[in-house]
Amino acid sequence: MRHAALALLEFSSIASGIRAADVMVKRAPIALLKIGTVHPGHYLVLIGGSVASVEEAYHAGLEAEASFLADEVLLPDVHAQVYDAALGARRSIEREALGVLETRRVASLLRGADAAVKGAAVAIAEIRLADDLGGRAFVLFDGDIADVEAALEIGASRISEEVLLTSTLMPRLDPAVRAALAGDSRFGACGVLEPEGAE
Repeated sequence: MRHAALALLEFSSIASGIRAADVMVKRAPIALLKIGTVHPGHYLVLIGGSVASVEEAYHAGLEAEASFLADEVLLPDVHAQVYDAALGARRSIEREALGVLETRRVASLLRGADAAVKGAAVAIAEIRLADDLGGRAFVLFDGDIADVEAALEIGASRISEEVLLTSTLMPRLDPAVRAALAGDSRFGACGVLEPEGAE
């Protein structure tokens, strides 16, 4: 079931993150979609539900552990692609251009990705949030060159300069890179890539 609203809170204390999650689920009827530790010793709480319920729980979490809050986002009308990708859904890269938006914090990435996909005709191929990334996050946008460029500009404009790491456009992605990205984006999960015609 896809919920209308989504919120993510990132805490710099594990204990604070667990306590905030407990406060949030007790305050409003929400779905606790994902919670847990990520590098570098942070704790993420991802919730979904109706707009009113998510807003109430989100504010309760902010108030409960404000001193350990590292980043946060509330998306009252979250785009379906952002919702699905945040929960692990992936798509193949099929168009001519690829855009990569990368941040130092997780919640800010979701804010940028949501604005980008609402403002430009692109598809989200993948969102990775903190795990195996040292606390960073990234989104891959697939589309025509002009649309991906617009998505990157829109997404980056919603992220503070100190949190935004990079916004990169690759106008004509090499087929070998495209094929590699169709699998798992983690290095350790990637098989051996042989160039075409190699002996």
